[in-house]
Amino acid sequence: MRNSLAISGGPRLSDREWPRWPQPGERALKSLEDVLMSGRWTISCAYQGRQSYERQFAAAFADYCRSAMCVPMATGTASLAIALEACGVGAGDEVIVPGLSWVASASAVLGINAVPVLVDIDPDTYCLNPAAVEAAITERTQAITVVHAYSAVADLDSLLDIAQRHGLPLIEDCAHAHGASYGNWPVGAFGTAGVFSMQGSKLLTCGEGGALVTDDADIAMRAEHLRADGRVVRRDPVDVGEMELEETGQLMGSNACLSEFHAAVLLDQLALLDGQNARRVRAADHLSDRLGEIGMTVQETSPGTTDRSYYRYMVRLPDEVLAVAPVDRIARALTAELGFAVTQTHRPLNDNPLHRPASRRRFATDARFLERVAPSRFDLPVAKRIYGSVVSFGHEVLLAPLDAIDDIARAFRKVMDNVREVAR
Repeated sequence: MRNSLAISGGPRLSDREWPRWPQPGERALKSLEDVLMSGRWTISCAYQGRQSYERQFAAAFADYCRSAMCVPMATGTASLAIALEACGVGAGDEVIVPGLSWVASASAVLGINAVPVLVDIDPDTYCLNPAAVEAAITERTQAITVVHAYSAVADLDSLLDIAQRHGLPLIEDCAHAHGASYGNWPVGAFGTAGVFSMQGSKLLTCGEGGALVTDDADIAMRAEHLRADGRVVRRDPVDVGEMELEETGQLMGSNACLSEFHAAVLLDQLALLDGQNARRVRAADHLSDRLGEIGMTVQETSPGTTDRSYYRYMVRLPDEVLAVAPVDRIARALTAELGFAVTQTHRPLNDNPLHRPASRRRFATDARFLERVAPSRFDLPVAKRIYGSVVSFGHEVLLAPLDAIDDIARAFRKVMDNVREVAR
């Protein structure tokens, strides 16, 4: 049994304890205690005589993204929905969405009564295919959302050109890309607005959180109204005990504010981000060299990428291996060898159990609308092929030392050499 795979009862290749995520920094506990005793746990509570953590994070993250303004929010999904609505998208409008993405890329569009139009991806970067975007534009299209997916930056030159020629806002979804750059400029700062998720698995996290960055003052103002029940942060001085949020009556909103606890953790995490990203890149480059030697194809990024962020490490398996065993079995075999989760990509949104608009009565406004938002009406052959051929694992693994990264390459080789055993 010594040469058998762990999935068949043989010994695991690695018994290492892999890095966990999230990882708090040194200031996190002190900052959380400070919030706890401050008398102010959210921006929507009364001012206590000092700048809130939420305002501190907004300034710090805008600077980090080289954007004029940042509006923090409760989740990445809320950030995307609010970005779209702030750009004028509304009921019945079409929004182009990548067909291989987390379900929120589509559900955020549905949440503002708009129609997600699922578009296929580039086979090398797994990001929006610009040619497919152009072909999907109709007179009803009101926005394009692009996800910088997994560890890649999308082809922003082509997508910006398409958006500008058609007079459409381009919303950058940077949930996977904190710290990535294109042409030496941070992602999120190219489109009309950039949105980020700070959910627990993300490179910059506080458990649940989000943010919108933009250089457009009107969009930022609308986003402020939309995330705080129609209120905005006052620009004039505030006395202790007064509300820092002003009721303008200009635009109705909902509550998607980021709490002071979350903002304090984000300031801690932001200070760590660049160093962690550098370690991930070093490990990813090392692993890519090793896997290339045994015929694996690593996810590419667009040529304009100048800094890459690894949210998930993605590698496509050779066709001859997939002819013997399906990708899900290979992922389980790698998990058994290594002791951390190796999985497939997100399931394509035209065949994803999490994307079922017909399961919620709120979308049953009329039969025609349900037909327009039915995911099955879209054909996504490239996304389907990627889902059936790519395995991945989370970014925290790349924080391990390089000798541990070598174990990953050895596990791939072991599974590939014994792929017929995987198929049994």
